[in-house]
Amino acid sequence: MLFIPFLRNLLSGIRYRLQLRRNKRLQGLSIGWFQRKYLKHLPGGKIRSITLFGRQFFYEAPQELLHGLREIFVEEIYRQTLSSKPTIIDCGANIGLSVLYFKRQFPDATIIAFEPDPQNYTLLQKNIASYQLKDIQCNQAAVWIENTRINFSAKKGMASGISLTDSEHCIQVSAARLKDYLNQKIDFLKIDIEGAEWEVLKDCAPELTNVQHLFVEYHGAFKEQEKLTEIFSLLQQAGFHYYIREAAPIFTHPFQQKNSTHPYDLQLNLFAFRN
Repeated sequence: MLFIPFLRNLLSGIRYRLQLRRNKRLQGLSIGWFQRKYLKHLPGGKIRSITLFGRQFFYEAPQELLHGLREIFVEEIYRQTLSSKPTIIDCGANIGLSVLYFKRQFPDATIIAFEPDPQNYTLLQKNIASYQLKDIQCNQAAVWIENTRINFSAKKGMASGISLTDSEHCIQVSAARLKDYLNQKIDFLKIDIEGAEWEVLKDCAPELTNVQHLFVEYHGAFKEQEKLTEIFSLLQQAGFHYYIREAAPIFTHPFQQKNSTHPYDLQLNLFAFRN
């Protein structure tokens, strides 16, 4: 009798792996097992490129590239139905994987992209040029609650972010008030800004009614959980339904202590949408 549950689990695992392979084929990814292993152990710190969808995609952090490819093109975290010519705002565009995905899904989209990290921004521009992407407004700026200059921890990767406390290890970057860009219909707003999302969403609250779909990657601490509660309230007041998914498995066993050196207690993906 134990053989039947075993067989069921085995078949489920095979179906899951086949589904991942189908997703990769459907999206045109051609990164094989050996190349994935090579990238996984390749040191960062040097600009390299891989062939992706028939063109050169430039990167510096191999492990982050693999994570982004899996999340964006295999798991399709941003998959959705939008109008044929959507307006998309990408806050935290990094090196351009999300921009490339949006353009492959919606070729006629107008994209407003923000990326403050100097090295990430350089790679973002190189990748936009490599794929000859059109109708993209690139801004080398952090999204914030005012147009100003602000301290920024530039880590040349996905962990770069605004720093309101540590100025010794930061650079000064331009900051743009996101609220100023939401006075029009926005089909999709993506916010992945490493901890500044609460302040920005509060400032943008009256304009969120202009946004059709919203994605927020929330980074937070237990001692500041009122921020997460307020974000849920803002989404509800703006007329959104929302769905929550864990973005990083920080706690394997939540009733026990954190078993990771992760800088946040919570890292959640918030999907907000309308009927």
